[in-house]
Amino acid sequence: MNRPPPRLHTPEWVTADDSTLNVALVYPMQGPAGIFGPTCGACARLAAEEVNKAGGVLGRELRLIEVDGGAEPRRVAEDVEALVASGAVQGVTGWHISSVRQAVAPRVAHRVPYVYTALYEGGERTEGVFMTSETPSWQLLPAMRLLAESRGVRRWFVVGNNYVWPRHTARAARGYARECRGRVCGEAYLPLGTEDFEDVLRRIERADADGVLMLLVGSDAVRFNRAFAASGLDRRCLRLSTLMDENMLIGSGPEATLDLYSTAGFFASLADQNTLDFHGQYAGRFGLEAPTPGSLGESCYEGVLLLAALVERARALDVTAIGAAADTVSYEGPRGLLSLDGRHVRQRIYLAQADGYDFNVLAQLRAPHDLR
Repeated sequence: MNRPPPRLHTPEWVTADDSTLNVALVYPMQGPAGIFGPTCGACARLAAEEVNKAGGVLGRELRLIEVDGGAEPRRVAEDVEALVASGAVQGVTGWHISSVRQAVAPRVAHRVPYVYTALYEGGERTEGVFMTSETPSWQLLPAMRLLAESRGVRRWFVVGNNYVWPRHTARAARGYARECRGRVCGEAYLPLGTEDFEDVLRRIERADADGVLMLLVGSDAVRFNRAFAASGLDRRCLRLSTLMDENMLIGSGPEATLDLYSTAGFFASLADQNTLDFHGQYAGRFGLEAPTPGSLGESCYEGVLLLAALVERARALDVTAIGAAADTVSYEGPRGLLSLDGRHVRQRIYLAQADGYDFNVLAQLRAPHDLR
């Protein structure tokens, strides 16, 4: 039961029987998000092993079938749909960008439960889709409000990749800035895989921004951080990201993360009992040299736990039965004891500041009972 799951190359060879519950684990193995792909896979495997040690799901061994979520969205959707249509998998989970989710969900969510673990732009209502991570109203608004109060940030410049999550989040940020007596003074959207940021850096300087809202994925954010610091803009305005983990800090280097803030439901530096237990289990399983399990990778641990809890609570694999029972589901993991509200997990949200290769958690922005 502790063997590593196979990686998917040709869906036809994957088989299932009544002794296993096969789940497609969709996470990035290439592209900008590939920087935290290894920790996504490791955290999900750890969760599956923990579920299996506790007896599995409905008495079945939970087995993960890995799918490269960093491929072109249509290709990912085709791979996942092939697994579902053949009966090779009975569920889907994992971290992948919203463009992939939007391609996958219409093809599979009415057939099998789909637990999406990435922070996203909000608004997902597809039956059979359940969300473990943050949305702008929970995550970004309170962070912008606190930085307006504590740092006087009034003029925001948005830099994001050119797809649905950054654009929809920026739309929300315009309203949030107004609520904080400020405004968004500029926006720039760049293709995934961008390496040259010279033009956007000049635009930020001309806009005289107090803060930059970074909505860049993985290695794109790493390269932006380096270019931002090299230009000297890190001495003039702060950065706030809703997608920034410790692996991206390490990639950026401490000299490129001055005055960089991140907001998330989990940071590796949190020192409560749940996170300490998780780090102990992770290090015991993968060793001290394993990739740091930051919020993005750890979300895949949450996804496996939630999927198992949903099926166990419904006592069925039927999507309708799972949806009917969802609001009564709770589970306990590294982020604490969590429950669902409207198919979204309610959780604590934190603001942290980069400190070398780690984050210093400054404040808890919201508690679970506030997230309605």
